[in-house]
Amino acid sequence: MSSPDISSAPAFADLGLATPLLRAIQDAGYSTPTPIQAQAIPLVLAGGDLLAAAQTGTGKTAGFTLPILHRLMAKPLTPKPGRPRCLILVPTRELAAQVEESVQTYGKHFPLVSMVMFGGVNINPQYKALKGRVDILVATPGRLLDHVGQRTVDLSGVEILVLDEADRMLDMGFIRDIRKVIALIPKQRQTLLFSATFSEEIRTLANTLLNNPGTVEVARRNTASELVEQSVHLVPQAHKKEFLAHLIRHHNWQQVLVFTRTKHGANKLAEKLLKDRIPAAAIHGNKSQAARTRALAQFKDGTLQVLVATDIAARGIDIDQLPQVVNFELPNIPEDYVHRIGRTGRAGTTGAAVSLVDNEEMGYLKDIERLIKRSIARVVVEGFVMPETVAAHADLDDRRPPRPAGGRGQPNRGGQNRSGAPRKPAGEGKSTGKPSSQPGARSHGPTRHTARPGAALLGSGAPKKGRD
Repeated sequence: MSSPDISSAPAFADLGLATPLLRAIQDAGYSTPTPIQAQAIPLVLAGGDLLAAAQTGTGKTAGFTLPILHRLMAKPLTPKPGRPRCLILVPTRELAAQVEESVQTYGKHFPLVSMVMFGGVNINPQYKALKGRVDILVATPGRLLDHVGQRTVDLSGVEILVLDEADRMLDMGFIRDIRKVIALIPKQRQTLLFSATFSEEIRTLANTLLNNPGTVEVARRNTASELVEQSVHLVPQAHKKEFLAHLIRHHNWQQVLVFTRTKHGANKLAEKLLKDRIPAAAIHGNKSQAARTRALAQFKDGTLQVLVATDIAARGIDIDQLPQVVNFELPNIPEDYVHRIGRTGRAGTTGAAVSLVDNEEMGYLKDIERLIKRSIARVVVEGFVMPETVAAHADLDDRRPPRPAGGRGQPNRGGQNRSGAPRKPAGEGKSTGKPSSQPGARSHGPTRHTARPGAALLGSGAPKKGRD
């Protein structure tokens, strides 16, 4: 949340929030609401449904957690064990943990209890937590339905439903799970739907779930943040690892989020950086939740210099003042580029997004520039000497697949893989491991808030086309 230089901007005290919330906001170091907060908070406080479009980094999480906390305390109840009053559905584990952390931050002066549930961790602590009071439940759809099937959670008392990053949930194939959950909660409720875009699919979903909603849209669709300085380095795929290591040393980057196309590519890149004595770790769907939580915590506190992530794993990463994002490979969906670079340039701060582009990725680059309606500067970095030879065992998995002849690649929607078979949503799964003792892992149980007080580089050495 930023403090823009606009004298007429409202203060949190002007929005009608309870005094304990204003204290928590002040404790967190904020004074002026972001546009999404200034518009959404009064609408939610009034009790109506809401359809809100907001890109990542706009402060939307506080935009719904603050008024929800206010409304729950304005009508205090003693809920039955395992019967939440507010349900917040999110697409990924990381985002679930981030949202529940926000509830903790702003609800610390209220006697409310929150918990988060997601797959990939031991389910037993969740069973135990659900035997007690739960006012606010943050959950991923798959694990929530696991509990529903085992009758360990009761959704009949839900007064407020939030669908956060609804567009991503649809992309990940959660629509059937969402409808199953909707059928289990009261029809008389307040529903808040947040999405990065107002696509036709989102509008269709909103029409079936929302009752005469208020509408808030704080950013044009697929608009890249003006606070993010974007640049492109033209580099053959086989030299990208060496080039990235050079960039990190040359610019003395201390906190870098790097996006790769594949899980295997993320692992190989992190291994290469470690060999070059650059602290790095990879996070993706094949990593245990404990490993993901540990890597994210180390990245946040500065002990990990580079975090390498796939697109899905990076959802929910919310780091104030993250200075640098690198696209090691361009996404084949232009909208995903906007989501990626949105991890920096947040909360009113500036940031930089660098893309390493091979000759075979130029089609993707043109699609991205067409979407954001601007050309991205091509930059040559001094001091990097192109290796004369390319290792014969360079990984095919690290290479960008050829662009479809008919035009840009299309999103794989509807929860299916390329063969047409259903795919398992990322971030979900049965309990396979033990809960992590690392920072952030605490949130799989309850929290009682009163307990907390360049161009010349592109040559003929481009690699051959590879397979996905």
